[in-house]
Order: sequence, then structure tokens, then C-alpha cells
Amino acid sequence: MGRKFFVGGNWKCVSLRSSRTFGYCFTYLILDLRIHRRFSLRFELFHVFSASVHVLFYFWIFLIMNISNLLVLLEKLIESDLITDVKLSLFDLINGTSEEVKKIVSTLNTAEVPSQDVVEVVVSPPFVFLPLVKSTLRSDFHVAAQNCWVKKGGAYTGEVSAEMLVNLDIPWVILGHSERRALLGESNEFVGDKVAYALAQGLKVIACIGETLEQREAGSTVDVVAAQTKAIAAKISDWTNVVLAYEPVWAIGTGKVATPAQAQEVHLELRKWLETNVSPQVAASTRIIYGGSVNGGNCKELAGQPDVDGFLVGGASLKPEFIDIIKSAEVKKSA
Repeated sequence: MGRKFFVGGNWKCVSLRSSRTFGYCFTYLILDLRIHRRFSLRFELFHVFSASVHVLFYFWIFLIMNISNLLVLLEKLIESDLITDVKLSLFDLINGTSEEVKKIVSTLNTAEVPSQDVVEVVVSPPFVFLPLVKSTLRSDFHVAAQNCWVKKGGAYTGEVSAEMLVNLDIPWVILGHSERRALLGESNEFVGDKVAYALAQGLKVIACIGETLEQREAGSTVDVVAAQTKAIAAKISDWTNVVLAYEPVWAIGTGKVATPAQAQEVHLELRKWLETNVSPQVAASTRIIYGGSVNGGNCKELAGQPDVDGFLVGGASLKPEFIDIIKSAEVKKSA
């Protein structure tokens, strides 16, 4: 029996801007610089402002003026050959609301998608919306938390325990996401401990692994994801309830995506690693899914790769095209 296709939707704490504005807006400015073709720098700037029309007007004037000055400076640096590549990205974001969550759930509930025999669908809203989504989402879709703590008890203000998720009847949890590894310093060993504890409490785990752009350019992709997987394998003996999510950090939320061949190459190496270091049975049965700017336009070609068993979807999971991504399971079925 083949591996069932798996599609997870990771609804980030802040959703993409829609036609309406709720509460406060966030403008997210990303500046990527390539220095002497050797070093990459990324500057990320958040601007928070009231949703008032007048404030918006003056803010944008201020922002445009500053960007104009920035571009003049960058032009001079490029002329001096100090900077060899520049990418400036500007995003408008809004904070999620229960109304927006209800709209997303409503879209999913009315969608025509392949049956549970073909695809397993899991969506992961922020913790505050878990009860709402759990109580209103169609029964053939499941819910995941975006994180949980590594142990039982203790004074860890703001953390969510595995026991809390079990009490809410939440079956899945995402662990080891690159944002938590990078921003909160979660090591491979710490992620391994979290996976082991969550499984011990009866949760199913989407365990995230992936390399940075620098690691890929250094040719160490396989070594990095193998080390991340090894830290998990060292702490668990049963892989039945584990889905491995390969998310190249350089492709998350950037619009960049690994080519189908690149994704297949890493997934195959991961499966070989499992076969050699865990068991052939685990290698054959464990689902390895891809995450990194998956969308309705590239999902079918990615799904056609023999070792790509599904997707962990970020921004596109908040849009109607998430349905198209779920339907890409039919590609695997017909392969």
C-alpha cells in the first residue's frame, strides 16, 4: 500500500492583506543584498500603524520618500561594485481575526476535494483559533497546533503544553519550524525532545527540517537535513505518527521554490537516510512532504515527484488556491 498524500496548511499568526483592513496594518520591508557575490545580507523592517485613512496616507508618503533615498544609495553602491545583487520586497500584512478564520473555514467546508482515501488534509491556525476551527471545520479535515512545549509542567509563561492540545482534542502539532529554530534558537536536539514528548502524549507530529541559502550554496544541504533528522531519530522508536516536512528556509515565504528535481533529490536522500539509519520499513512508509512557496501553479509538478508525499503550505493555505493544492493529490493517485 502506498503512502497517502498529505497536505498541511500553516496559517501564520499574520495573514496576507485582503480587501479589508482589520485593526492594525503591518508593512513588512525586506531588503536582500549580495556583497561581492560571496555574502548575503537580509534586512527586515516592520512598520506598524493605525488603520486610519489619514494615517495611511501620510505613512505611505513617508515610506515612499525613504525607499527613494534608499534606492539612490543602493545605486551608488552597485556602481562601486560593492553590491552585486539587490532585491527589495514590500508586503502588506494584517493581523488575523475570527471573521477571517471563519471565511477560510467556510471556503474549505464547501470545497470539492479528493476523498480521505486519497489525501489527508490538516490545517494549522494560531492557538487562539484552534477551538473555533476544530468546532466548525468539516469532519474529513483535521487540525494541528503550530507548536507545543517540550515537557509537562513547570513555569513557562506563554507556552502551550502537549497536554493542553490533547485536552482540546487537537490531533496534530507542527514542531521544528525554521522560524522557531532561527528566531527562538531551537536546536536540533531540542526539537528532537519536543517530537518525542508530543508523540508520547498521543499527538501526531509534522516535524520540519530544512537548510538555509548559505548552507545550500555551500553544498551541505544533505548533511544539514540528515543532522536534523538524526536528532529526531535518536529520541523516537516509532515513526507511525510522524510526517517529515522538508522546508528549504530560502524558499519559505520568499516566492522562491525548489525545482521539482531539487525537491525530489533531497526527499530521496532523506528516504535513503531513513533506510540506512532507522529501517527500510520506516523509509518506505514515512511521508516526506515539501514546504516552501508551494502554490496552485507549481503543486502538480511537485506532486508528480516519486518521493514528494504532499505539502506543508504557508501563505497559499489562506487563499482559494489551497483547494487546487489539495487536488494535486490526484496526480500522485494516477501516477
